[in-house]
Amino acid sequence: MPLLAATNNPGKLREFRTLLEGIPVVGPAALNLDLEVEEDGLTFAANAALKATAFARAADCVALADDSGLEVDALDGAPGIYSARYGNPDLDDMGRCRLLLEQLREFPDPSSRTARFRCCIVADAPDGRTCRAEGTCEGIIAPAPAGDNGFGYDPIFYLPDCRLTAAQISPERKNRLSHRGAAIRAIRPLLLQTFPELVG
Repeated sequence: MPLLAATNNPGKLREFRTLLEGIPVVGPAALNLDLEVEEDGLTFAANAALKATAFARAADCVALADDSGLEVDALDGAPGIYSARYGNPDLDDMGRCRLLLEQLREFPDPSSRTARFRCCIVADAPDGRTCRAEGTCEGIIAPAPAGDNGFGYDPIFYLPDCRLTAAQISPERKNRLSHRGAAIRAIRPLLLQTFPELVG
């Protein structure tokens, strides 16, 4: 039985398939499923659970969903769960990056610009079985955007160990370091334990 990844993002689907090798993973399109879930939870875990439960019930199979975002310590954890829709609704990724940099202008010292990407992944079955895992990636908000890889806040998320932003490293390296990669690796053994039918 395949695992349904509740995403229409082809890059994310590829990442799930790569890091969950040995577990067959399909996207909604493979099941002719067109479902929009309102993410009105107050935490990443709550939003991921909303999506996983809705997709599991709609497709009558085990479904996996994630929710993730950027937490900036100087902004009390913002943008957090609102990362993808932070600020004006008309802003694109770079517009949200510029907004965040403007809000951090009074915090020029790198030690005051600490942040992390956080990802929570939840898997649900129609019969109520569930498991979840979380991953984080620590960094610093850079003074200006740099790099053309990645998306979202990657151009301003500086990785001290790499001495580069998340938009300046290769996708392969990013998968090894990223919050989503960490969460997927953490949930893999839980999936096999909770849903043995996925590889049966």
